[in-house]
Amino acid sequence: MASLDTGGDDGHKKGPGVKKAKKQSTRVDMTPMVDLGFLLITFFIFTATMSNPTTMDLNMPKDTDKKDEETKIKQSGSLSVILAKDNKIFYYEGDLDPTGSNFKNATYKDIRDEIIRKKREVISRYVTDPACENEARSKGKSIDDCKQKDFFVVIKPTDDATYKNVVDMLDEMTINKVSRYALVKPFDTELDAVRLSGGGGGTAAPAATPPAK
Repeated sequence: MASLDTGGDDGHKKGPGVKKAKKQSTRVDMTPMVDLGFLLITFFIFTATMSNPTTMDLNMPKDTDKKDEETKIKQSGSLSVILAKDNKIFYYEGDLDPTGSNFKNATYKDIRDEIIRKKREVISRYVTDPACENEARSKGKSIDDCKQKDFFVVIKPTDDATYKNVVDMLDEMTINKVSRYALVKPFDTELDAVRLSGGGGGTAAPAATPPAK
């Protein structure tokens, strides 16, 4: 509330000997404003929506020694991506050649191009599969998953790779709409190839067959 005292004489003319009233300065009472401020703060606290944590679902398969429980993938449609230190990426198609002739390095931009190229290559070899397509339609899905059913990306982070490297590569799977991929540990031969290429490598891990996504 604001009050103002001008000290006037109610419109009467001042005559000789009448003392002029002293004008008072404007005074603002902030007490109601403080109350209003607390009411607004309380209102926003109770009506605000708290931000939900952003998480990523990642299903890891359990280890098995039974060959019939392992997921089989076609080597002609597989692309193995190895994440090494200093944001380095190595990849190869199919089986790793003992001579290392098909073991290549790439940047994150390059690996996206390789994923797109390999995916198109696998789709171009697609032979109509009525059973797969009918199942996809019955579930309300696109038959594109059938066309790329033989395309499989195996992501293998080494001990020197960072958490960001893994998340970035999983993002690439989402961006490029890769329906089948797995996150597994690298083999000894792959770690040796990474070391020879100057990408660190870390310690060896037990062999594992990549699971289906």
